[in-house]
Parts: sequence; C-alpha cells; structure tokens
Amino acid sequence: MRTLVLLALVGLGAQLVDGSLGMAYGVTSTTLLLAIGTQPAAASAAVHLAEIGTTLASGAAHWRFGNIDPKVVVRIGVPGAIGAFAGATLLSAISTEFAAPVMSLVLLSLGCYILVRFTGFAVPVGNLGKPLRGRFLAPLGLVAGFIDATGGGGWGPVGTPAILASGRLEPRKVIGSVDTSEFLVATAASAGFLVGLGAADINLGVVAALLLGGMIAAPVAAYLVRLVPPRILGSAVGGTIIATNSRTLLNSDWLGAPRPVRYACYAMIGLLWAAALTWSIRQHRAEQRTARVPDADRATQPAGS
Repeated sequence: MRTLVLLALVGLGAQLVDGSLGMAYGVTSTTLLLAIGTQPAAASAAVHLAEIGTTLASGAAHWRFGNIDPKVVVRIGVPGAIGAFAGATLLSAISTEFAAPVMSLVLLSLGCYILVRFTGFAVPVGNLGKPLRGRFLAPLGLVAGFIDATGGGGWGPVGTPAILASGRLEPRKVIGSVDTSEFLVATAASAGFLVGLGAADINLGVVAALLLGGMIAAPVAAYLVRLVPPRILGSAVGGTIIATNSRTLLNSDWLGAPRPVRYACYAMIGLLWAAALTWSIRQHRAEQRTARVPDADRATQPAGS
C-alpha cells in the first residue's frame, strides 16, 4: 500500500513537471519504476497506460486555458503514434537483461539533454506567427514517438525543445500542444505493449496509482505553465534523471563500477547539478531584471510621446 501511495505522489509530481515544462512525465516515472526493479517493457507499458488518462486530462486543461495549436497536435501526434507502436513492439521482444541498461542509457541521455537545454539556453521567440510545416513535424513526431516507447519517455524531451527552437510558436502553446498530442502516442504505445506483452505482465495497481496522481496534477500544471520559470524547473528535473539513471548504469553488469568509482561519479554529478541550478536561478533573475527595464522606461515617458 505504501508503494502505491508513493507511486501516486510520483505521478502527481511528474505530471506537474510535464504539464509545466512540456516533458518528463514518462522519463521521471519510468526512472523510478526501473529503480524499484520493474522490468523495462512492463515499466514503459505501465507508464504509457497511465498516460492515456493523464494526457487526456492535461490536453483538456490546456485547451481550456488556450494553450494548444490544433494543427500542431495532429501533425505531430499521428506520426508519433506510428513511431510509438513500433517502439513498443520492439521493446517487448528484447530480453530484460539487455533492455534495462539500454533504457537507462536512453533516459540518461534525455536527462542530459533536458539539463543542458534549459540551463544553457533561453527560449527563442523570434519567428512567432510563422507556420510550422508538416515536413518538419511529421519526422519529428515519428522519431520522438519511437524513442518515447523504447525509452519509457522521450516524447516531450525530443518534441518540445525542437519546436521551441523554431521560435514559431509561443512557449505555452508548444507545451500545451506537445502534451495534448501525447494522448495519441500513449494510446498507440499501450496498444503495442498489450500486443507484445499481454495484459498479464502489466501491474494495473502501478498504472492506477500513476494515473490518479497525474489526473490530480493535470489541471494545476496547465495553469502553472504561465508561472513556473522553465530554466529552473528544467535544470532540477534534468539533474534528477541523470543522478538516478547514472546509479543504475554504474551498478549494471555492463559497467560493474567499484564503489570508489561510483561515489566519485555521484559527487561529480552532484556538483555539476548544483552548478547548473545556481546558473539557472541567476540567469532567470537576470532575465527578470532585463524585462523590467523597458517597463520602467515606458513608465517615465511623458504622455503622448
């Protein structure tokens, strides 16, 4: 019972992050399930089944707050569903001994991407209003969907930064559209896992706990997307994913690192994470100061000037 309550809290926290940042529900949840010994395919299957409900609730909330672009949802979501089904059936056929470190490596890579992307770069908005073309969104969705199913997460970490980098859609609509289209991806991935694994290998208690927490958090996250500083949140989440999956890899049969090496790696990761958080906080404050200067200038201008 205690495990299910903790999983519900993880689902709540993961959805708060995902709905506010446009990524990391699957990566965060799958990382935890792997850490407690769930086999890779079953972990990804449980997360994607839970995501059917959480993404539906999140999409409805984002739609209510005007955070979505329907054309982007369809153009990225349909190819994403195709890629997710293919990835789910592939992961179901791979042995657990091989899949566990592979999935941790994928999650670690995504964690590094999230940390670097949100720590080091501001969100570009220079091309707002220009349309996002299908020839860009379709391949992006196909690749992101495949990675999402095989890695237990990755739809947001791949899709959100790529669309943000175009600068053609305001950040809240990027996050809302990616979150909403994930419903199609989660549904297709779940179908692939059910075909490959069967329902007997999926822990429905885990699915229900993750779903409950995510459903509670979805409308809150859709509102917080207007308030939460993405740089700080991205640095915090990326560091968490890196730390957890680094531990899994260092203890795996692939590496089998001795204890002194593991502890040295943990210390280095901790220092880099602390530095990234500090930098993100400073940059966010600097951006706030810069934004206040033009407002102050306008306030001092004479009326009618």
